[in-house]
Amino acid sequence: MSLFTNLLNLHSTSKSLEDFFTEIVAYFLSLNNEILIDWLKHHSILSDDNYSSIKISTQQEHKGLESHTEDSRLDIVVELSTGLTTDVIFIESKIGSKDGNNALRKYAEILSNLPNVRHRILIYITRDYDPKEEIKQYCLNLSPKVNFLQLRWHQFYARLQQYATDILAKEILIFMRRNGMSHTNQFSSVDLLTMVNFNKTLNLMESTLSDEVQREFKLAFGGVIKGAASMTQWRWRSRYIIYTKFSGDNFWCGLGYFNLNPDSLTEYPYLGICLEVSPTFVERPKIIESMQNVVNKKPDIWTSNNLTVTQAWSSIFYRKNLQEFLSEKDQLSATKFFFKDSIKELKMIQEQYFDFPWKGVSIETVTEADKEDLDTSASSTT
Repeated sequence: MSLFTNLLNLHSTSKSLEDFFTEIVAYFLSLNNEILIDWLKHHSILSDDNYSSIKISTQQEHKGLESHTEDSRLDIVVELSTGLTTDVIFIESKIGSKDGNNALRKYAEILSNLPNVRHRILIYITRDYDPKEEIKQYCLNLSPKVNFLQLRWHQFYARLQQYATDILAKEILIFMRRNGMSHTNQFSSVDLLTMVNFNKTLNLMESTLSDEVQREFKLAFGGVIKGAASMTQWRWRSRYIIYTKFSGDNFWCGLGYFNLNPDSLTEYPYLGICLEVSPTFVERPKIIESMQNVVNKKPDIWTSNNLTVTQAWSSIFYRKNLQEFLSEKDQLSATKFFFKDSIKELKMIQEQYFDFPWKGVSIETVTEADKEDLDTSASSTT
């Protein structure tokens, strides 16, 4: 796991992924102005680099104009000065969400109204495809005009790879891979193989988490959430699981496949069962103590994560690497057997070590709201 993933887990209750990543990138570029200039020149955002000073700030507050209903807070502001002239760049960063409340339009208007600025540039950089052609035209019609550029985070990733020998750059690259920001807009041979075999892979995973496994899971823990929620978990948390919640979103367990988006092609996903507690749960101290007892008594089969970090989601796993099942003659049966064994093992430690009333939630028909289940849980379980 990357350094920044660990840090994000520590602040998961107070800082969003977008804000956290904004601070990382801004800090890195403030230490490496030459990389900032190289990135801007590569995309023809700047034509020269004769700047005597560069200032980078984050979460900068700007008072709204008369036509605005509220003030604005800008993700990143870059001010480049030659001593005689100043160029200003506003950068709006999005990872999961999209532009809302006409924010880009407001930022362009604020930028256009700044005094004593030579070049005014608004950059909208996103992880996902989110075209904004209408904003580009709107910016050109302003007086003074604003140059609007739309970029993707995978482009920044590709450029940053040239500086991968830098320790901080290397950690940023790992973090970007973990959060889906390294994907290009070109289909690779791996992408094509994934596309062709997607249904086969999904069917195999569904088969191993079939009715008989779900039935045992529900009997053991009182509930099971599956279906569309499992697909949402795959997309946003790189895990395909059935799960249940014991106390809202604060305490839950999940069974299935984890780490489906590893850092490298040489890594394998793992499968098994996970028990996790939030950093704010009132029963957390009691649960953490029980988790530590489990790991201490059975260190050969139970793995812990963040048990001593008070501000992080903390978990224990009973799991195996998927590679261990590849040599099985009947992989489907072997996997289902291991899932059943995982359920029995967690049920057994529940009875032995946990002085806590476990009552799971069962959702057979998943609503739109349910699709966001566990989005607040730590990415440490991916």
